[in-house]
Amino acid sequence: MSLSIDSSRLSGARRSSTYLASRSAQGGRVVYSLRIPLTSLDQVLPVPSVEEPDPDNRKVTPKHARGFGDYVLQNQSWVAPTLLVRDNGGCVFEAVPGSETDAVGYLSVPWAIGSVSPLLIIDGQHRVLGIHLALKDIGDQLTKLDRELAKAVRAEKIPVLKAARTTLTDQLARLERESIGLDIYVEPNNIQARQMFVDVADNAKGISSALRSRFDSSKVANRILDRVVSHALLKDRVDLEQDRMTARNPNLLGAKHVADLTRGVAVGVAGRMGRKREAEIADEVLVEKIHGFLDCICSAFPELDAVAERTLPPLELRRNSLLGSVGMLRVLAGTYHQLTESGVPAEEIAVFFSRLSPHMNAPISGESFWLRHETKSDFSLGQSSPSMLTQNLQHLVGVLTKWYHSPPAYL
Repeated sequence: MSLSIDSSRLSGARRSSTYLASRSAQGGRVVYSLRIPLTSLDQVLPVPSVEEPDPDNRKVTPKHARGFGDYVLQNQSWVAPTLLVRDNGGCVFEAVPGSETDAVGYLSVPWAIGSVSPLLIIDGQHRVLGIHLALKDIGDQLTKLDRELAKAVRAEKIPVLKAARTTLTDQLARLERESIGLDIYVEPNNIQARQMFVDVADNAKGISSALRSRFDSSKVANRILDRVVSHALLKDRVDLEQDRMTARNPNLLGAKHVADLTRGVAVGVAGRMGRKREAEIADEVLVEKIHGFLDCICSAFPELDAVAERTLPPLELRRNSLLGSVGMLRVLAGTYHQLTESGVPAEEIAVFFSRLSPHMNAPISGESFWLRHETKSDFSLGQSSPSMLTQNLQHLVGVLTKWYHSPPAYL
């Protein structure tokens, strides 16, 4: 018997994937643009190594990478910019017949073999590693659950394990459906490739904490910012772009500082708004709390009331009063939190704060009230703010809270 073998059906070991891509030019280089499934990233791109960093790129930070992976897992509406990679000549492009200027075609992309790949990452190492770690974690958890299911004896445990497995398989299915942009720059020259990384880093503009506070709606303190700054003390007095209050800044606070005060009122001067706390507190409740604090300090301190009434510019307040400093306002917010949590009415807190009003002169002189008592380690001669170190802010909150409950003779 003779066999008829169709050799065209035999592909051998495939070591590439083909994607629909567009071809364009940038900076004198050919650029291929495509979308790649998240689950295929580590197939065509080298997974960044923490132990052996790419000599043409920066060292990856595992925590930052894992944070991106967690973000994608926990946010179905996640968003991320296009990955930028360099091809040293391994990709093959075949234009689709009839496409205008041969700009659309099939791009054959070689697979990465371990850390060896014709594609090298210019921008996006942490995103690639983060997705890889997220997928690995899902796989590891599924393996563990399958073992537990195989060994499960108690009937009541099986539905719990199956539910957990369903959650993981749903996550995996979502990641298999989703993709991320990939721009592949053809650059065979290693020196020019390294320059590409430097150019991308040099021309990137990072986001300030003020802008993060303004736009990052994942945090309740940021999400309610617009409603918080409607208070008379803050209205048109918050810098929504800058993080620092310089001597010439006409605003009272920056957006980041408002978020800091909000957290101070909600969880204390050093408290953190974790996921559980974020889920527990309603936006409206927190807005009411921070407005209650702002009402309290305006009632207690004539200078702040004058700022709210537009009779005292923040610039002048900052020159002459500790109340113009972010640090002192954070201390007051933390103290307000401590006292309200113990059931002290806001009106009584305002009365207590008003006893501190005569001692808010700035800058700190040798005769300052704050340098003569147990707060002396938290202030420095000539400064217009307490130390911004967390331990100093916490110490001041502790002292003021103690003074409320046990007023010293000198207050």
